[in-house]
Amino acid sequence: MRDLQKFYIDGQWVDPKGHESLAVINPATEAAIATIRLGDNNDVELAVAAACKAFPDFSQTSRDDRIALLEKIISAYKKHSDALADAITNEMGAPEMLAKNAQVAAGLGHFYVALKLLKDYSFEEVMGTTKVVKEPIGVCALITPWNWPLNQIACKVAPAIAAGCTMVLKPSEIAPLSAHIFADIMHEAGVPAGVFNLIDGDGVGVGSALTHHEDVDMVSFTGSTRAGTLVSQAAALTVKRVALELGGKSANIILDDADFEKAVSRGVKGVMNNSGQSCNALTRMLVPANKSEEVIEIARRTAASVIAGDPMDATTVIGPVVSMAQWNKIQGLIAQGIDEGAELVCGGLGKPPGLDKGYFVKPTVFAGVTNDMTIAREEVFGPVLSIITYQNEDEAIAIANDSPYGLSGGVWSADLDRARAVAARLRTGMVHLNGAVLDANAPFGGYKQSGIGREWGVYGLEEFLETKALFGYDEA
Repeated sequence: MRDLQKFYIDGQWVDPKGHESLAVINPATEAAIATIRLGDNNDVELAVAAACKAFPDFSQTSRDDRIALLEKIISAYKKHSDALADAITNEMGAPEMLAKNAQVAAGLGHFYVALKLLKDYSFEEVMGTTKVVKEPIGVCALITPWNWPLNQIACKVAPAIAAGCTMVLKPSEIAPLSAHIFADIMHEAGVPAGVFNLIDGDGVGVGSALTHHEDVDMVSFTGSTRAGTLVSQAAALTVKRVALELGGKSANIILDDADFEKAVSRGVKGVMNNSGQSCNALTRMLVPANKSEEVIEIARRTAASVIAGDPMDATTVIGPVVSMAQWNKIQGLIAQGIDEGAELVCGGLGKPPGLDKGYFVKPTVFAGVTNDMTIAREEVFGPVLSIITYQNEDEAIAIANDSPYGLSGGVWSADLDRARAVAARLRTGMVHLNGAVLDANAPFGGYKQSGIGREWGVYGLEEFLETKALFGYDEA
């Protein structure tokens, strides 16, 4: 049991004001592995005050100063990469290789991107006699989830540092271990006191207090659409900026000229990755009706190769989902899929054979899904794929766009121009053409109920900047 019952405020680990403790559960073993303290409004006041105090000086640091700081953070992060990977495996069940090569690596990648941007980014522009400058927005509340903990922390903290902002981080109370190590990294790198602060807590006790706080200038939140609407409502009272990265129910359109073996197998594996706990997972696979039997057979075979098990075992492909609450939610949605008449191709209710302990879900594929079914409308956030058929290209696009979400999408075709044309008609923030991977330099975010604003790269940096016009700066 690790005792993590301190918060990082104003450059030091301090005792919280909140009195309630919470056990952190290893989802593979169901055993408590750490204890944290849940903060309250008093902790929020202290953390925000520290960030406010630090902002005047940090906001005026030079580009070179912040470049040097990011370089020190990168160096410290790399030194602690093994500990970070171990923490992620234990707190949210990611298999060891995924934790190291994807989860930890993604976080580091955002710091490299921020460093490169800071070296080249123009914070000033002259427009006639007017000078336009971009300045740090102020004190930022960063609220992050448990599914990709370091990725979501780093893609907020790195650009905030580059911009010259100060911040209070509230990581997920379900998976806080890696965040505490991250705070140690920031301290080791010499981040000035008050620039980065960390407090644990739940949405009601800490998240809400941060979003309501009149001295917080911006809230950057990643989580469910339901929680995102509450953040927006609370932030509106003080008209603070809100950046939201929310849910998704993304469509993967496989056109009739695609390589079906490649497209379907990669589509299935992509949904199963990280136990299906990715907001941008392409969980609706749209395929031509006359190819459905071929698709189902490939999907069945591929899903059978996805081994669920102990995340410490090198043969494991997916570990457990993060909690009993998540497991119950996923089971309920699988049951609804069966009840509503979808064809269960593989997987289904209950735990995989031999895995009686831990929150393991069977890799599950449904066929015969229609776009009005619950499993096609709601974000399952587990290793569950829905296969939907279409008659023609226009119908495929209509089905893909018929969703309250618009985070990601995919198009597969032997003709790249055809894939591009279909992608242009999708109402979604991102589209993967023929399985192209994410690019940390490109914007990440969605349309509709998938969020507001963008993260990653220059778009992510600019979320943390305000724009000021200085009229008459130059003589006419």
